[in-house]
Amino acid sequence: MRVGFVGVGRIGAAHAQVVRDHPAVTAVRVADADPVRAGKVADELGVEAVATPADAFVDVDAVVIAAATSAHAELMIAAADAGVPAFCEKPVAADVAGTRAVLAAVEAAGNATQIGFQRRFDAGYAAARRAVRDGSLGEVRRLHLITADAEPPHPSYVPTSGGIFRDCHIHDFDILRWVTGREVATVYATGANRGAEVFATSGDVDESAAVLTLDDGTLATLQGSRYNGAGYDVRMEVAGTAGTYVVGLDDHAALTSAEAGVTFPEGTPFREFWSRFRAAYEAEIAAFVDVARGERESPCTVADALESFFVAEAATLSRREGRVVTIAEVKA
Repeated sequence: MRVGFVGVGRIGAAHAQVVRDHPAVTAVRVADADPVRAGKVADELGVEAVATPADAFVDVDAVVIAAATSAHAELMIAAADAGVPAFCEKPVAADVAGTRAVLAAVEAAGNATQIGFQRRFDAGYAAARRAVRDGSLGEVRRLHLITADAEPPHPSYVPTSGGIFRDCHIHDFDILRWVTGREVATVYATGANRGAEVFATSGDVDESAAVLTLDDGTLATLQGSRYNGAGYDVRMEVAGTAGTYVVGLDDHAALTSAEAGVTFPEGTPFREFWSRFRAAYEAEIAAFVDVARGERESPCTVADALESFFVAEAATLSRREGRVVTIAEVKA
């Protein structure tokens, strides 16, 4: 299997190594907006570098898109036009209109696509989903989600990121839908600027919080930060009438107990996303290889990504206007 690869920044280079190491992959062709970077990564991985992103679509069986968010929609539509199965990092596009355009293109082409929401492949989230679906937790009454980075992204990334709800918390919105099987109905979101000035000047926040109401009345709360000094902290608590599951509560949790005699957790906290989710990233690429070969249905479609983007848009609008926003309003 020959795979084209577009975008070899931090996460792209890591993805490219996973693709290269897959036993079914015989060749990888990498491209980047920065040809020098593409050449450097290609040399490090022992794969082929091509001159332009368009070249990565030539003579390949599938393409992986890990370029800047602003390029995702164009590249996804190019893959659909070429009839090449495509994996794309989130988000699909920078806005709702762009995401809808991609969805229309891939549906018209009948193109196999998978979007990079890797938490769906994490063992803890999968266990929580099973517990919700098989009734182990009873009736789900409330959920809490946390996504907190140990250090903020590079300042150059912030102005084009789309903001913390679209860039970061969209993972929380996707996994909330996936675990519960419910849709978000309303969002009330807020945020604060406590860190670098670039967040405020970009219309973004570096501390975030939200209350979400699901379509069955279940309440979910959300917290986020770009400055979590204790480490990279991604958790989800699912509480029901018969039990509570917590994802991400292990010896690497970025927590310290205030209770006397409690030493848990005793491990070293993760500092970044790849260490925390490496196994999940590898599993999602393995799934995409199966999708591209026609051996399974996509585990995360563009339509799924659009639903999560609606929630991210609602949260962004809620924070800016200081009010509850319905998902129906955003869809309209």
